[in-house]
Amino acid sequence: MPNLSRRLLMAAAAATLVALGACSGASSAGSAEGDMTLGDPNAPVKITEYASLSCVHCATFNNEVFPELKSKYIDTGKVHYTFKEFLTPPAEVAAAGFLLARCAGEDKYFNVIDSIFHSQQQMFATGDVRGTLLRIGQSAGLSEEEFQACISDEEGLRALNARIDKTQREARITATPTFAVNGKVVKEGEMSIEELDAAIAAAQK
Repeated sequence: MPNLSRRLLMAAAAATLVALGACSGASSAGSAEGDMTLGDPNAPVKITEYASLSCVHCATFNNEVFPELKSKYIDTGKVHYTFKEFLTPPAEVAAAGFLLARCAGEDKYFNVIDSIFHSQQQMFATGDVRGTLLRIGQSAGLSEEEFQACISDEEGLRALNARIDKTQREARITATPTFAVNGKVVKEGEMSIEELDAAIAAAQK
């Protein structure tokens, strides 16, 4: 659960454009503002996850626990889920991944996030960040030119940093993943489905 800092966020702005091969060009269409959510906004329980695409613990939660959370609570209208983007080392990987997910569009955002989390271990082992993200982008319908424009989009990166800054001011999150239920932080670190069951049950009382 790496500590987060403003210095890291600023470093990501430069690192993303350099490490992944910056080039000029218009960015692909996609939502640049706001947090991404799943489920019924009127659900009685609200779960917020603060996560980074380069966080190993976040990937483990996504790959092993989130599918059951989604099928058991989100898809059934019991939970409204909000995903809050954060950057952890290597920040350029997380930033590029979030830019890519935004460019894919709101309807494909969580599919891209899931694909990156599932590819994280192999991506880190091989060091082929650009190739991995490119393949994910192409599977989401982006051409290589659109992918390159997306990860080089300075406006998109500024919007990402602005979202993270706003969240940090409001929530003071120091580690990823962090989970909040109905606005109250319940755990820093991975949550099991049993822990989520208990937290959701308590919130419903």
